[in-house]
Amino acid sequence: MLRLTDFIIDCPDPMELAAFYSEVTGHPVKGGSHGNWAGIRFGEIELAFIRVEDYRAPQWPDSEHPKQFHLDFEVDDIEAEQSRVLALGATLQQNSIGPDGYGWRVYTDPVGHPFCLCHNKGVIWTDQGLIWPESE
Repeated sequence: MLRLTDFIIDCPDPMELAAFYSEVTGHPVKGGSHGNWAGIRFGEIELAFIRVEDYRAPQWPDSEHPKQFHLDFEVDDIEAEQSRVLALGATLQQNSIGPDGYGWRVYTDPVGHPFCLCHNKGVIWTDQGLIWPESE
């Protein structure tokens, strides 16, 4: 059996980037986090941040300095969430929201990693999590 346990992100300051994603997601920075490693727990998976001394930020969409990964966050109100992540230090890079109000927007976090806020048609928000529409 294989189970994903960690998603690790290189960065120049793990505590600073963990604080950013803690505010974005509403999940706390894990106890024991420090200047070389920080984590945020999401059920069985941990988003971890590791210090890299000679960190070079990806330059999305430049393929010479590729993004290496990105995170997608499904949101119920993309305008409100955009305001919130921009205030936390994100930068809007691309808007792919269609005229119907669905799609995604690409942002970069404070050290250049891209992530998306997505608003997908038919997603239902519940206390137990998201319910995705059936594929047609």
